[in-house]
Formats: sequence, structure tokens, C-alpha cells
Amino acid sequence: MLQVSEMWRQSFPGASVGLLVLDQVSNPTFSEALEAQKRAVEQDLREKFVDRQSLVNNPVMCAYAGYYKKFAKTYHVQQQLESVVFKGRRIPTVAGLVEAMFMAELNSGLLTAGHDWQALQQPLTLDVTGPDEQYVLMNGKLQTVKAGDMRINDAAGIISSIIYGPDQRTCILPSTQNVAYVVYAPAGIGQDSVFQHLSEIRGYVNLFCSNAAVLLQQVHIA
Repeated sequence: MLQVSEMWRQSFPGASVGLLVLDQVSNPTFSEALEAQKRAVEQDLREKFVDRQSLVNNPVMCAYAGYYKKFAKTYHVQQQLESVVFKGRRIPTVAGLVEAMFMAELNSGLLTAGHDWQALQQPLTLDVTGPDEQYVLMNGKLQTVKAGDMRINDAAGIISSIIYGPDQRTCILPSTQNVAYVVYAPAGIGQDSVFQHLSEIRGYVNLFCSNAAVLLQQVHIA
């Protein structure tokens, strides 16, 4: 369950955050079915975005660009899309649970963080970053957050924020059996898009893990 602070609701009117928790999963290093789906996603994206202007003007990209601009940052998913669409790069093969998230992220444009559900210390709280808060990023760096950003924390500290992404402590591992996906959507992106995105992740996971079961799925709206 994700608890939502009143500060978050007041700070981000029109925003939404989704949470999907899947049980009975595995995290293979390679899936033939997932590889085939990657090629389909890449082709669809290249047909959807015929030039850079069509990508930049996409409503989802615009919503994130506006959010990131407040923090003097650029939306990294747009940059990743440009690499796949215009430079011919393939979606990398890393680990199934991570690839499923990344494929859906590229396809919808919605920012997503993945966590090992069993590593999280309940409760989870959706809130706003304050000054001088810190957490350890995926790369092991201790990062001071940007005040005023969306973030989620568990009982032990921040697990992700929009600007700096997921933490190291609760990251998806080869041994992960229960996985949590968090979708951050700023104002301008409807809740239906968030639900669809979560369903897409689940569909990709089912390609290599047909027994995966939904433990929790919810979307919170400011």
C-alpha cells in the first residue's frame, strides 16, 4: 500500500503516481519471447516518430520536459528514445524484469522505477523532497536531492525520486521474486495512461513469467 501525503497533493495538482506489485516472478538474463517483443517495440517507435520534432512535440514528452525544466534538467527517457528511434540502437539485454520496465517506459514515455518488493520496509509514502535529504543511487553515489521533487520513501529512507531515479538498497536483483514498479506522471498525463502503462509492464513480464500474479495495483491522483 502506498500512503500519500497532503503536501504531495497540494504541490502537484493534476499529477498521478501508479504502483504495480507482481508476485511469483523470475528475472532471467535472456528471454527469446522478450527479445522478439523488443524488436516489435523498436519498429513501432520508429514508425510513430518520423522525425525529432514529432518526438519533442509529443504531449507526454512535453509534460515531462516542463517538469524537468523546473530543476534545470532534461528528460532522460526522451534521450533514450532518440537513441533507439533515430540512431538505430537496440533495447539492451540486461535482465527480464528490468527490460520489461524499460520497454514499456520507451513505448509510453512514462517514467518508471523498479524495486525488489521484499527489500522495501513498509510503509511506503509518496511525498515531496525537502532540502538536504539524501539517498544512495543505483551507481552507489550518495545524492542530495533537489527540494520540491516527487519522491517515495519506505521506513528506511528514499527509494526513488523523479529527478534522480531509484535507489541502490531496494533495486531489482537476479534473485528478485516479488517486484514493484512505480510510475511517476506529472500534470498533463491522464490516469488512464498510467493504468495502461502498468498493464503493458505486466504483459511483458508475462512473456517470460506466465505465473506472475498481481499483488497490488493502484493509481493515486493529486
